[in-house]
Amino acid sequence: MRWLDHREAMPESLRGAVVALGNFDGFHKGHQAVAGEAIRWAREAGRPSIVATFDPHPVRYFKPDVPPFRLTTLEQRQDLYLAAGATAMLVFHFDGELAGTTAEDFITDILIRRLGAHGVVTGGDFTFGQGAKGNVAMLQTLGGEHGLASRVVEPVGDSDEIISSSRIREALRQGDPEEAARLLTRPFAIRGIVEHGDKRGRTIGYPTANLSIEGYLRPRYGIYAVTGRIMATGQVLKGAANIGIRPQFEPPKELLEPYFFDFSGDLYGQEIEVAFHHFLRPEAKFESLDALTEQMDKDCAKARSLLDNQD
Repeated sequence: MRWLDHREAMPESLRGAVVALGNFDGFHKGHQAVAGEAIRWAREAGRPSIVATFDPHPVRYFKPDVPPFRLTTLEQRQDLYLAAGATAMLVFHFDGELAGTTAEDFITDILIRRLGAHGVVTGGDFTFGQGAKGNVAMLQTLGGEHGLASRVVEPVGDSDEIISSSRIREALRQGDPEEAARLLTRPFAIRGIVEHGDKRGRTIGYPTANLSIEGYLRPRYGIYAVTGRIMATGQVLKGAANIGIRPQFEPPKELLEPYFFDFSGDLYGQEIEVAFHHFLRPEAKFESLDALTEQMDKDCAKARSLLDNQD
């Protein structure tokens, strides 16, 4: 799958594409509806389909001190867009130049001239351009005047309300990965490179794979039933993981530490993705390592049972 940069010339083979426009961080049900319409339109017209995203997220650009809120990395998005059937992923690098681009220039200079887009698909609330002055009405009028076709996909909802990234983030902060997975259509997952740690887990019979949480949203700290995927091989492992600051040990250090059942290989330096399925309990500090180990035995038994029952 091609990974495109909006600042570079569009390859001739991808000019005339249908572009799904949005940030599409979580790529939840609503995002999938927008991308799906672009992909269907492109296939019917015999054209390439491109799913766009912004990096960094505009909120991060304008408010650099906000707590981490990312649901996916660009690499994860690329995998998701490919699985949806897109030809390519386009990354709009959100910097001062793009932030200062007027809505009119975004349409005429970027979408039409630089990208050579045939059509665009957005959600009804999509805004763009300096001061977020561009909207779907402008896309339809100004874009239409220059030969750029556009379609709008209405929000996707459920019995509660519109499906949004905000709802997913709140579910994760509340320790409800099942609700997040329902809205995402897959479990929330953190991908990273396994790092060397202090190896305390080995001393109590639970060697863990340490991952930095980096810019991901922080789900509720605690113990989860998880699955892990080794990216190089595709092997899927079941396990239990702690995400948080490890109150049992000093100094506090924020980490994701999965322990995988029935696995004894070396994961150091490998890229893995840890998916959150069930919240088991909050983080806690125990009176002794023996008490911690006893609780971990219970956690792993519960996690194994939950994961086996969902197969």
